[in-house]
Amino acid sequence: MFRKNKQSKLDPVTLAQNQRMREQQEVSLAFQKGITALRDFIAPSSIEFNSAYFRIGTRFARTYYVYGYPRQVYTGWMSPLVNVDEILDLSMFIYPVESQVVLENLRKKVTQLEAGIQIDAEKGKVRDPGKQAAVQDAEEIRDKLQVGEERFFRFGLYFTIYASSLDELEFVSHKVESMLGQQLVYSKPASSQQEQGLNSTVPQFDDQLQIRRNMSTGALSTSFPFTSADLSDDHGILYGINMHNSGLVIFDRFSLENGNSVVFAKSGAGKSFSVKLEALRSMMLGTEIFIIDPENEYERMCDAVGGAYVRLSLGSSTRINPFDLPKVIDGEEADNALRSNLITLHGLLRLMMGGAQAQLIGGNTTLVPALNPVEESDLDAALIETYAKAGITNDPLTHASPPPTISDLYDTLLHMAGSGPQLAQRLRKYTSGTFAGIFSQPSNIDINNPLVVFNVRDLEDELRPVAMYIVLNYIWNKTKTDQRRRMLIVDEAWQLMRYEDSANFLFSLAKRARKYNLGITTITQDVEDFMGSRMGRAIVANASMQFLLKQSTSAVDVLSDVFKLTSEEKKRLSQFPVGQGLFFAGQNHVHIQVIASPTETGLITTNPSQMQQVQTGELNQPQGTIDLQNQLSPGTAGTV
Repeated sequence: MFRKNKQSKLDPVTLAQNQRMREQQEVSLAFQKGITALRDFIAPSSIEFNSAYFRIGTRFARTYYVYGYPRQVYTGWMSPLVNVDEILDLSMFIYPVESQVVLENLRKKVTQLEAGIQIDAEKGKVRDPGKQAAVQDAEEIRDKLQVGEERFFRFGLYFTIYASSLDELEFVSHKVESMLGQQLVYSKPASSQQEQGLNSTVPQFDDQLQIRRNMSTGALSTSFPFTSADLSDDHGILYGINMHNSGLVIFDRFSLENGNSVVFAKSGAGKSFSVKLEALRSMMLGTEIFIIDPENEYERMCDAVGGAYVRLSLGSSTRINPFDLPKVIDGEEADNALRSNLITLHGLLRLMMGGAQAQLIGGNTTLVPALNPVEESDLDAALIETYAKAGITNDPLTHASPPPTISDLYDTLLHMAGSGPQLAQRLRKYTSGTFAGIFSQPSNIDINNPLVVFNVRDLEDELRPVAMYIVLNYIWNKTKTDQRRRMLIVDEAWQLMRYEDSANFLFSLAKRARKYNLGITTITQDVEDFMGSRMGRAIVANASMQFLLKQSTSAVDVLSDVFKLTSEEKKRLSQFPVGQGLFFAGQNHVHIQVIASPTETGLITTNPSQMQQVQTGELNQPQGTIDLQNQLSPGTAGTV
C-alpha cells in the first residue's frame, strides 16, 4: 500500500511532459485526420454570411427561392433559367403527398370557396372571377386525383447565383428576377437565411429553406430542367429555328474543331435546300464556295449571285488537267507538291482503270485491286518519267513549267518495258477513245470567283466518279495555293464512296481541310451505303457538324447507332416534315426547323410547285419556313 502511493506521487515536471506528449499526439492525430478528409480539399478558404448575400472565398453569392407561380405553367418555362449565361446552382425538392389527404383538403377548400361565393351573392357583391377560377381548378384536380390520372406533390425551387463583385451580383440578380417575372414566376432572396439557402442548393439533399408550393403531376412535369437546348453564337449565320425553345440557331461552323459537315436525308426531305441556304448566307460573311453538282440543282442560285458555272461533259470545251501542280510558295508544301500529286494520280488512275473489284475467290468475296504490285511500280516509274520529260522534278523551281497530260503518260507507258504497254491500252479510251479530250488536255480554266459550281450531270455514269475525283483535286490544289475561308460542298457523295480510291481521297481532304481553312460538306441520301463503308464512317467521325433530316425507316437504325439517339429522337427521325431535323454541332444538338425568306426560297428551291410560283411571282410562303406564332405557343400545360 505504501509503495503504490509512493509511485502515484509523480514529479510535477514529469506530469507536464506527459501532458505535452498527449497534446502533441492529439494534434498529430487531428492533423492526419484533416489531411485525409475529402471535404478539406474541396472546402473554400472562407465563408462569410450576411443577411442578403454571402461571400465564399473571393466570390459573392445569393440564394433565391421561388414563391409564386401563374395559374398555369407551360413546358419549358424553366428554359430561360437553365440557359441563362450566368453561373448558378439550381435545386428542386419534390415531396409526394397522399391523394386521400389532398382530396379531403380540396373538399374543404371547395366548400369554403362556394360558401364565400354564395355569401357574396346574398350581399349583392360583384362576382369575384378569382374565386370562380379557384373552384374550377380545385374541381378539375379532384376529378383527376379521384381516377388516378394525377398525383399531388409539394415542390420547392431554389437557386444560388454567383458573381465577382457586389455590383455584378446586383446586376445578375435583377436580370434573373426580371427573366422569371416575365413569366409571372416570382422569386425572393432568402433574407437572413443565406446559410440555409446555400445548404439547400449544394448537392447534399438537405432542404433547409422548406418553402414549397402545391403542384399536380402535369404542372410538375413542366419543370423538368432538360426540355430546352440552346445552340447559338454571337457570330455566324442563321441555320433555322430551335424547336425546343423557339430561339434562333446562329452558328459559325469554323468555330468548331474543324469546319466539316455531313448532311443525311432521304430524297425530298430538304437537304439540298438547307445546304444551298447555308452557302448563300455564308457568302455574305466573305466565305468562298465550291460546289460539285451532280444533278444541276445549283445553277439558278449561281446565276443570281454572279458565280461561275462550269459544265463538265464530253461535248463541252472545258478542260481540267489532273497533272496540274498547286502554285504554293510555302517551303514544306512546295517541296512535297510533286510527291503529293503523284499519290493523288495513283488513286485517280486506279479509278480510271476500273477501281478495286469484288470477286468470288474460294467461296469468299474478295476485293481485288485494279493494279497488282508490279503494275503499281511500273505506273509510278512512268509518272515520274512523264513529269521529268516535261522538265518537272522535286525541285520547286521546276514546277512553273507546263505540266504533262494523260496523253504524255500514255506515250511513256507505251514505250517502256514490263507492264507498261498493257497499262497504256487500259488508258487509251481517255486519250484517243470515247472519253478523250476532257481530262487529257491542258487546263483552260482559271476561276477567280467567290462561288464556283462544277456540274457533272451530263457525264456518263462511268466517267462521273472520275470527274468528281479530278474536280476535288483541282479544288484542293487551289485551296493550297491561296488559303482563304472556303466551303466545299460535295452533293451525292455516295458516288465517290462506291470506289475505295475516291473514298480514301475524300477522307484525306476531310482530315486535312482544317489546316487550309476549308470546310467540307458531304451530302448523301444513301445512308446505308455511306455508313457501310469504312471511309464513310471515318468521314462522319471527322465532321464536327452533322445535320439529320427525315430518313427512311431502314436508315433510322443505322444513324441511331452512330449518333447515339434517344428513343424519342429515333422515332421522330422518320417523321420529320420537310425542312426539320436534328442539328449536331460539337457536343450539342437541337431539333431545328430550317427557315428561309421568299427571296432566298426563289433562288434555291427545287420544289416544282414552288418553282412555278417563282416564275409567276406568286411565291409568298417559302419552303422551310414556320409559323412563329404557333412555335411560340405553349406546350404541355399544368395548373399550379
